[in-house]
Amino acid sequence: MWLLLAASVVAVAVVAERWLYLRRATIATGDFLRGLSNLVRRGAWTEAQIECKGTPVPVARVVHAAILRHELPRSDLKEIVQEAGQLEVPNLERGLGVLATVAQTCPLVGLLGTVAGMIQAFLTVSAQSGYVTATALASGVYTSLLTTAAGLSVAIPAQVAHNFLSSKVNVLLHEMERAGIEIVNVIMDSRPPQPTAAGIIPFDKPRTTPATPGKAQG
Repeated sequence: MWLLLAASVVAVAVVAERWLYLRRATIATGDFLRGLSNLVRRGAWTEAQIECKGTPVPVARVVHAAILRHELPRSDLKEIVQEAGQLEVPNLERGLGVLATVAQTCPLVGLLGTVAGMIQAFLTVSAQSGYVTATALASGVYTSLLTTAAGLSVAIPAQVAHNFLSSKVNVLLHEMERAGIEIVNVIMDSRPPQPTAAGIIPFDKPRTTPATPGKAQG
């Protein structure tokens, strides 16, 4: 029972910390990208970096990584935003493993209590040579049922909370991916068009024809 109580306290602490963290990490990605797009199109890179630094959320850090290296080609920018997103994943998923362990372990702890309670009940019967009152036998059965109920009471909310927080993390991962793709497109669109070989008009020198000697007049 004490182990289940400790597990419930840990689960509540993890859920509260993760919920507050994910709530602070969520922003209106569309509005944020629209404001940055205006700065990028004007070439205001310093202001764009300040805007990202002033928004301490995973999406802004991914975008900030691309803005810092805005002069690189598209392929390099894509790798940069992917690496920045991968660095944010451990922070987003921190504590979810503990919550999953609580959800999976508590039913087993309850089952262990059930087995211990049934053993205690049979020991009581054995100690009294098979003659035991219903009250004495019910004590062991009560212990076994109580631990099972306690284990499930901790595991079910922990599993529900784990699923809810995992869905929030998946949404943030999608938002980071979306922000990375859009900021790369905005950076590439803000660059001046480069002349291509097909658009260059060759300049040919005028050809000179050699003069032919005139015919002698008789």
